[in-house]
Amino acid sequence: MDLMADCFYISLKKPTFAGKITNLMSRDIIGRALIDFHNGNYSEDIVTNSSLGDKDKIPLPYLFRNYNAMPIIEQKALDLCKGTVLDAGCGAGSHSLYLQSIGLNVTALDNSEGAVIISKSRGVNHVIHSDIYDYSGTKFDTILLLMNGIGLAGQLNELDRLLMHLKELLKPGGQILLDSSDIIYMFDKDDDGGYWVPDNGKYYGEVQFTLKYKGLKSDPFYWLYLDYKRLEQVAGQQNLSCKLVCEGTHYDYLARLCAQP
Repeated sequence: MDLMADCFYISLKKPTFAGKITNLMSRDIIGRALIDFHNGNYSEDIVTNSSLGDKDKIPLPYLFRNYNAMPIIEQKALDLCKGTVLDAGCGAGSHSLYLQSIGLNVTALDNSEGAVIISKSRGVNHVIHSDIYDYSGTKFDTILLLMNGIGLAGQLNELDRLLMHLKELLKPGGQILLDSSDIIYMFDKDDDGGYWVPDNGKYYGEVQFTLKYKGLKSDPFYWLYLDYKRLEQVAGQQNLSCKLVCEGTHYDYLARLCAQP
């Protein structure tokens, strides 16, 4: 998900956000939830409904976790960061805060206005409100896309466009660090060990979601879950090398993409 800039006064002692922010947050469910949690108004989590028929929750405390509470894949990605870093889809700023703490120069970017506000109030030094496709002009040594950040592509036929844009934001020798999951495991197996995947012309990792929180409901949107072989294939089309760094405990993985000379 994504972020914004200095629209509201934030007290250095105890940030509170109210008034005109109400209308703003009606279209920014993630931001509204982050602000509620940060202000001590945590009473429920974000509920997600997907085209796979699943109903799940995004636990808000998890979005504010520190390095020690992060899964191994995220820790490994943060350990591999170098130089100037773009934290794309920074959320509450947890990854950016850690990278700042070890001395790296981080730009946190998100399209959620509430996420930008909270990242700044938590101490992230450089936060930008922008859609990833609208952001340009600065190049980085590392672009970080965690919590299945490659899902920003939405659908498989948009992955080329996303990788092309990210490549334009890289310095020579730069890297893209991303994690995703192969969700083939969610489909039924047949007698031959294969999977029953709907024959609807879509890639099985294109999942449509809606979010619900405190009476608000988002418009439906697509989020992409990508198997590693498909990532490797599309990255190659963009002249990006692709390396599997490590695998997680539940069909997830961390990959490193680099522009080739």
